Amino acid sequence: MRKGSVKEVLAKLKYDPREDEGEYYVIIEHRGAYGDVKKIPVEMIELGHGYFFVGDAQIPYHRILRVVRKDGKVIWETRKDRRGESD
Repeated sequence: MRKGSVKEVLAKLKYDPREDEGEYYVIIEHRGAYGDVKKIPVEMIELGHGYFFVGDAQIPYHRILRVVRKDGKVIWETRKDRRGESD
C-alpha cells in the first residue's frame, strides 16, 4: 500500500497517462469539518513543493491522512500509532 511519499503517489495519479485522477480522492485532517476530516477529489488539487492547492487554499502534505480510490481501496496511508502520532 504505502510506496513512496504522498507527493510521489499524487504525482503518479495526476501525471501518469495510465492513471485516471478522477478515480481518486485524498482525505485530509480538517478541523471544523464533520469528523475533523475532509475528502477532496485528486482532480481538484494542484501539486506544490511542501503544499498542494485547492483553488486559493494552500494545504500542507502532512495533513493528508490517506489517498483512496473511489471503490474504497486505500492507495496510500500515513503511518500513525494508536495515539495518532506520526513515526
